[in-house]
Amino acid sequence: MRLLVKGAGVAGLTAALELVRRGFAVEVAERRRTVGLGASHYAGGMLAPYCEREAAEEAVLTLGIDAARWWEEALPGEVVRNGTLVVASGRDLPELNRFAARTRGYRRVSAEEIAALEPALAGRFQHGLFFAEEAHLDPRRALNGLYEMLTARGVAFHLGSVGQPQEGLFSAVLDCTGPAAIATLPGLRGVRGEMLYLETPDVRLSRPVRLLHPRHPVYIVPRRDHRFMIGATMIETEDEGPISARSLMELLNAAYAVHPAFGEARVVETGTGVRPAFADNLPRVVERPDGLAIAGMYRHGFLLAPATARQAADRLEQRLLPAGKELNHASAHQRGTAGLQELDARRSSP
Repeated sequence: MRLLVKGAGVAGLTAALELVRRGFAVEVAERRRTVGLGASHYAGGMLAPYCEREAAEEAVLTLGIDAARWWEEALPGEVVRNGTLVVASGRDLPELNRFAARTRGYRRVSAEEIAALEPALAGRFQHGLFFAEEAHLDPRRALNGLYEMLTARGVAFHLGSVGQPQEGLFSAVLDCTGPAAIATLPGLRGVRGEMLYLETPDVRLSRPVRLLHPRHPVYIVPRRDHRFMIGATMIETEDEGPISARSLMELLNAAYAVHPAFGEARVVETGTGVRPAFADNLPRVVERPDGLAIAGMYRHGFLLAPATARQAADRLEQRLLPAGKELNHASAHQRGTAGLQELDARRSSP
């Protein structure tokens, strides 16, 4: 039984892996020339369900709590479990208290504890929150790893605008095309995110650091080779053009506030990505005549993609396999599937 996954970003590749694990023959179609471009290419890769709960519904925490484990099982060695450190300057202590009131899974840390966690920040912040159970990964390495794994398991990839497969030849189609679905799915809108990469050997961080600020909070995620991904902007637009001067200045100023050495860092890359979102900023698995769509990942792609991939695979199993032949995956993904079903029920209730 052949299935077609449209889109080779984080939603498409995680779904393809879930489907392959269940015995389906899967092909992936992507109109770009390589996998993992679009918004996935510019993601922070933070597997931070507790921190994301601060500005989102409880469902983000419920659905994302097992994401790090899913990624560890899929790509051993790629997940870094060093937690998340949240800091604020003295005048922004109310922001830190507000953040703490909106989430859980943290402990408050003093200046001495901040210095022990991140020696580069010694003496710079007096108060913080440490979320020890959170993790992060490098999205580009992760997506390339999924591509290599899927190829090794026999998944055919159709990359580029030429030679795309005919959808009618497949038993079902799973649409994971991200912002391309905005035009076809009611209620879906675009939210632009902007980022930059800085390179400096003068700062060493071992975990994501979030700096709270009333106007422009920022996160800094360490990468290999002395590079750091800086991001946090959320702009209601479908414009995928270059980063704005205002956003660039705000991100650079925030990075400088975390550590002055970022002022001498090299700006090696800037980028923007449009992230599709529904009104509640939570993802949905949507029924379509030819199959399903995974849509509305918003800023939670790597955190929530495992849960949406499992639910989509569940639904396709139920739709396509003969009665009584469904595979038993309850122990592996019961929490994620149940959480999405509960969320769907809440949406449909008056």
